[in-house]
Amino acid sequence: MKKPNQPKLISNRRARHDYTLSDSLVVGIALTGAETKALRMGHGQLRGAYVNIFNGELWLVNATISPTSGIPISEEDQTRNRKLLAKKREINHLMEVKKQGRTIVPLEVLTQGRHIKLRIAIGQGKKNYDKRQTLKKRDETRQINRALRPK
Repeated sequence: MKKPNQPKLISNRRARHDYTLSDSLVVGIALTGAETKALRMGHGQLRGAYVNIFNGELWLVNATISPTSGIPISEEDQTRNRKLLAKKREINHLMEVKKQGRTIVPLEVLTQGRHIKLRIAIGQGKKNYDKRQTLKKRDETRQINRALRPK
């Protein structure tokens, strides 16, 4: 009996630190067979990746898919631009958001179903003092929880 594969989590942890995120959306990705297999094995990275709009189409830029043993991916194909699949209405909404000066950030690659999908979100860049304030607040809540926890 074949065991179902556990989905490997490929996420952009840095996005929540660098951006204030709002609406999220799940879109498809156009991939080759080798890229699909590598992502299912968890060999991908979204650090430094972003979504751009060219000619009314969404493109994932600067995402890396690493080759593994038995899955050859050429050097230039590892970081190539990949087309994202979304409805026209969703693309138009994202175009309006881009005009307002906000960024479209990839959050995580979803590999559990038949298709590989990407969760993207609309983000507003944080300033350095906002990042420090977030870290400070997190430390304070951690200390409070530690003090309240029974020993």
